[in-house]
Amino acid sequence: MTMVQQMITIAICVLGTMATRFLPFMIFSGKRETPKYIQYLGKALPSAIFGMLVVYCLKNVSISSGAHGIPEGIAILVTVSLHMWKRQMLLSIAGGTVCYMLLVQLVF
Repeated sequence: MTMVQQMITIAICVLGTMATRFLPFMIFSGKRETPKYIQYLGKALPSAIFGMLVVYCLKNVSISSGAHGIPEGIAILVTVSLHMWKRQMLLSIAGGTVCYMLLVQLVF
């Protein structure tokens, strides 16, 4: 890519990112009530996306070969336990990820 193409690509990425961040605030300003459907999506989508990520992460785990999914199972238990204990999504995800990486690199 030439320098001009790189600058155009970066500009398009910046504009796309800014549009997705600012557009909801322009559409749903504080003057009007947010539609019930959008409120529902705000409550339902985080859990749905998290569930989708779990399925995606476990799609290639084979219980008939290798470590038999043991590191994945332990990491899931750590993630759930941390979340039930502290109710902090970032801590839960980070803790489960660190646990999985340590298990894969050092134990299995």
